[in-house]
Amino acid sequence: MRVDVFIPCFIDQFYPDTAWSFVKVLEKAGCEVKYSPEQTCCGQPAFNSGYWNEARTVARKFIQDFDEAEIVVAPSASCTGFVRNYYHKLFAEDEVNLEKSKALKKRIFEFSDFMINHLQISEVGAVFNHKVTFHDSCAGLREYGIRSEPRQLLEKVKGLDLVEMENLETCCGFGGTFAAKFHHISSAMTEQKVENALKTGAEYIVSTEASCLMNMDAYIRKQNLPIKTIHLVDVLATGW
Repeated sequence: MRVDVFIPCFIDQFYPDTAWSFVKVLEKAGCEVKYSPEQTCCGQPAFNSGYWNEARTVARKFIQDFDEAEIVVAPSASCTGFVRNYYHKLFAEDEVNLEKSKALKKRIFEFSDFMINHLQISEVGAVFNHKVTFHDSCAGLREYGIRSEPRQLLEKVKGLDLVEMENLETCCGFGGTFAAKFHHISSAMTEQKVENALKTGAEYIVSTEASCLMNMDAYIRKQNLPIKTIHLVDVLATGW
């Protein structure tokens, strides 16, 4: 199966190794992976900040970049969820791009959803001898609608011990611009989330969302806490 991959801008800039892990796992699953270096952003940061005209410009390019792709996969429920759920609002008065966005909605997938529900592959031969806990991002859980899919992938990783934390559906405090505009509230939420993870005795917090992991990692490093963060695809790319 041929898939076009979308690498979110924050992964491209801050976690390029995660992008390589993403491609590596898709290829292990039998996909022919295509990456276009011309891609940029889905437009979500501008949209969430109220700059809809700017978001529309970026989203128009996103549609153009993937207009001929049969399937688009991204290691982020936030980006894919935004394309699926908000492009129709951006292009409500642009009939051409509205129709293209509706067509794209049916072809764009978050990584774990694509692996479990479309490829029907849950095991790639990964080995990760660590105790982990899983963080459900708000975008993944509430906007895109994944919950069991990443856990099904983790359960097949040899040596991995998955332990759920308390209040597992609670936000980590990132929320995109929320963390910048409401720093003190965000920090308190992050502290609560990390403390719940620490109570499990886990060595790692795993998530499908690099932005959440980046937010929690900043708190962990500042407080010098005995836990790390890691993206789901980086776990799956380990041990083979």
